Amino acid sequence: MSVELQHPMNPQKTPDEAARGRFVSGIRSLILNDLAADMKAAYDRRAAPAYERAHGRPPQTSAEAHKALRGDPAFNIYSAMRVQAQKMVWASVADSVEREAGRLNAAAQAAGGKVQLNPALAVPKNVGAIEVHLMPGSYTRGGDSLEAGAVYDRGLAVFSMGLMGANLDDIGLSMSRYIALRYPDFRPQRILDTGTTIGHNTLPWKQTYPEAEVIAIDAAPGGLVYGAARAAMQGQEVTFMQMCADRLDYPDASFDLVWSSMFLHELSKKQRASALAEAWRVLRPGGLMLHMELPPNAEMSAFDGFYLDWDSWYNEEPYYKGYRDEIPLENCVKAGFAAADCFQFVVPSIGIYGEQAIADMVASDAAEAVGQATTGRLAEGVMWFGFGAWKR
Repeated sequence: MSVELQHPMNPQKTPDEAARGRFVSGIRSLILNDLAADMKAAYDRRAAPAYERAHGRPPQTSAEAHKALRGDPAFNIYSAMRVQAQKMVWASVADSVEREAGRLNAAAQAAGGKVQLNPALAVPKNVGAIEVHLMPGSYTRGGDSLEAGAVYDRGLAVFSMGLMGANLDDIGLSMSRYIALRYPDFRPQRILDTGTTIGHNTLPWKQTYPEAEVIAIDAAPGGLVYGAARAAMQGQEVTFMQMCADRLDYPDASFDLVWSSMFLHELSKKQRASALAEAWRVLRPGGLMLHMELPPNAEMSAFDGFYLDWDSWYNEEPYYKGYRDEIPLENCVKAGFAAADCFQFVVPSIGIYGEQAIADMVASDAAEAVGQATTGRLAEGVMWFGFGAWKR
């Protein structure tokens, strides 16, 4: 089911719009659970055996699993429905955003919010020229108005089917709680989110470390304007800045925590390497770089890797598979971190499993491996993958 956002930017839907959102969320749940299971069964029963007969071995990589499945009826039905459902997500919220533009602007002005835009910044092509997630206009839709942020917020509520929390902050809540429990002596005083979009996974860090100064950056202006108002309306003091993660306008050793969520896979290989190196540069000694991301292909079966890589081929995310073919901890070392100071983990969704499940995982110290097929998948039983490194 779609989420009713718990902040004043929540849309005032007509009955038709509410029904449309519930329908699209329901269709997505059917696709990502039932049709995905049908496709896995087809892979095991037909596609993988046929590939093995032709090649003398079963598929060993994501790309080979993809090749094996292409043309199978289960794959065709799944893919066709998922692409159309993705387009329906954005269409289901566009009318309410257009109709409520005046109300949103007035509410944002009344709320205030700390935001600094940089008109001289050249927005990278991967932010503005690609319709990421098949989202019309992508992150620069509406320029520096609230439009892109409102479409993203409302669309993600429909897209996530309730699995990202009431304010789409489950990733941030789960990750920040994990870090607070695993490293109780870590008390960051200055936190940077390097790919905030609308700040939905930034605010949990302010909630977890209320004394810290939190700064959230992004290259696209509209999401920042919306996110600043959204944060202020929730009583959270966060500063939003227009800036690129691979070219940070901050001095060396100026942050205790550098964070991002579902961001690195939207960067080119060169941008990603620069962003990680910049994170190392701006961290103080004793600081932590932390990223929530998709788990690497190297730690998944051929089918599960293909399932996540599907977005790279069919959801307008061209850097997605290239990122997942990399080894996160190796990237940390290349950025300047010592191998002994790098780590990865899987954390249960706090909204699904509860805080005690996170505490139990920390106590068991069993969070390093990907562990199960639901890791990184927006489906029933989702687990979040993260990796990071300490700067000594």
